[in-house]
Amino acid sequence: MKNLMKVALLVFAFVTLSFISAEKKEINVVIDAGHGGHDLGATHEDVLEKSIVAEVTKKIQSMNTDADIKIHITRTDDNYLTLQEKTDFINKIKPDLVISLHTNSNKNTTTKGIETFYSEKSTTALQSQELATKLSEEFTKNIPLKNRGVKKAPFWILTKSDVPAVIVEMGFISNKSDKDYLTNEDGQTKIAKTILDFIIGLKH
Repeated sequence: MKNLMKVALLVFAFVTLSFISAEKKEINVVIDAGHGGHDLGATHEDVLEKSIVAEVTKKIQSMNTDADIKIHITRTDDNYLTLQEKTDFINKIKPDLVISLHTNSNKNTTTKGIETFYSEKSTTALQSQELATKLSEEFTKNIPLKNRGVKKAPFWILTKSDVPAVIVEMGFISNKSDKDYLTNEDGQTKIAKTILDFIIGLKH
């Protein structure tokens, strides 16, 4: 009988600890604000990709109040980092996920919408695809811009990161409706909140 009681207590303790650890799961995410410094990224009229992605990145970081969500960013100001420097930073931290933020541009100004990329050449291709799909679904629910879906691409950040990684092209600054949304503080805040809520959801 005593042995049974000991086993029961051990099982209870294990279940309790498992529940606590699940509730207290820490998530580490790297947010990469694309381009920076002399690398302007996409440009249209007076709109710069590097500036938009920096603003959204800052909002994600400042809006995070969850102590179990650790947001690491590749650049804290308008400085230039090589792609190698970025992936070295990422692979040293070994986060749960990398989200690299960008904006698009096209000669055809009617082209618009959000695109989410992963690489099938990545060592974490299946995880990256799953996360890209879930994030894309969140954009569809919360962001009024056209969603162009999930796509595959062998971009450096996606293939050279040792952890799941996605790239988000938040819209086309060459398209008026996308540009207006991306340069508007409310639009930037909604994108940042959607990404942050998606990250918080990784805890569950």
